[in-house]
Amino acid sequence: MIEVREFDLKHTFESAQPLTFYADYSKEENSLSYASGGAIIKVSFKGTPQKGQLNITSNDILSAKAEVKKRFRLDDDMEKIYKRINTDVHVGRAIDRYEGMRLTVNDPWETTVCFIISQFNNVKRIRLIVRKIIERYGRDIIDNNGKVAGKSFPKSEDLLKVSEKNFLACGAGFRAKYLVHAADYCTNNLNLYKLNPNNYGKLKEELMEIQGVGDKVADCIALMGYGNLNAFPIDVHVKRAMERLYFNGEKKKIKEIHEISDRMWDAYRGYAQQYLFHNERTV
Repeated sequence: MIEVREFDLKHTFESAQPLTFYADYSKEENSLSYASGGAIIKVSFKGTPQKGQLNITSNDILSAKAEVKKRFRLDDDMEKIYKRINTDVHVGRAIDRYEGMRLTVNDPWETTVCFIISQFNNVKRIRLIVRKIIERYGRDIIDNNGKVAGKSFPKSEDLLKVSEKNFLACGAGFRAKYLVHAADYCTNNLNLYKLNPNNYGKLKEELMEIQGVGDKVADCIALMGYGNLNAFPIDVHVKRAMERLYFNGEKKKIKEIHEISDRMWDAYRGYAQQYLFHNERTV
């Protein structure tokens, strides 16, 4: 069991992060089950966003506990972060509505695949495509009784022989060609696990060498695959919200929105973005 403050599992799962696209959430139990490496981890939460407990079930509890702490950024000082990003009534309302929602830090390759698929897509369909890819190309996870407990997220090398036609059969649409390139490029040219997560500019530049990874997707990967809070992904929801809330409804270029996010929230703008994004999608 892990004691946590400022944490909400439901809001975190529902906020369109990588776990949203392939993990299994139970509202009745307020629990989340997902594959990590060669294990299935189940996390259940009891309490309030202000104070609660996370219970973890897995074959290797010590490894699972470390994974959960990293995945859900449990070392983040949320009181400090809230004070830093709560610069106006708009972010303040989002914090009140979704108190305890955490950014997550996920496997960089998983994050890359999920957000390539996310382009011009909705959560329901992204989840369908991602889960089909896992079902067809993931490796079996064997439990202590020798039974198949689930499937792992396929590594880039697992997808090398998957054709564009195969990805189309999973529902990937125009994104299929980008997945083919990403599997090849991230296996043979770019080691995602050796990129510097702290050098935001260089990280984003290297990620955008992958076909299908533009400004927004690169920021999503930097934020949720590497934990870099300087990233501020700007999709249609965030662009619309930022223009309405901070530019009096005037249309602005992506660069201008990045600049104001830097001035307003500085090193914590990734958290500000997630609260504004989730609020814009759901209210």
